[in-house]
Amino acid sequence: MPYVNIQVTAGVTRAQKAQLVREVTDALVRVLGKKPEHTHVVIQEIDEENWGYAGMLTDDWRRQQGS
Repeated sequence: MPYVNIQVTAGVTRAQKAQLVREVTDALVRVLGKKPEHTHVVIQEIDEENWGYAGMLTDDWRRQQGS
């Protein structure tokens, strides 16, 4: 039973999530021969203030890049 956990910063659309689930499932079927009905994909959206990148909170880092 494959379990895939995808963590992204908040702001992903429902259509994008559906595409991720579809394509990750397809890849597991194609590459590993797994059954789609046994594949679980979990998408976690994390607020940028709760995600660190390059030694900074992501929201601060993005603000800095915009200036």
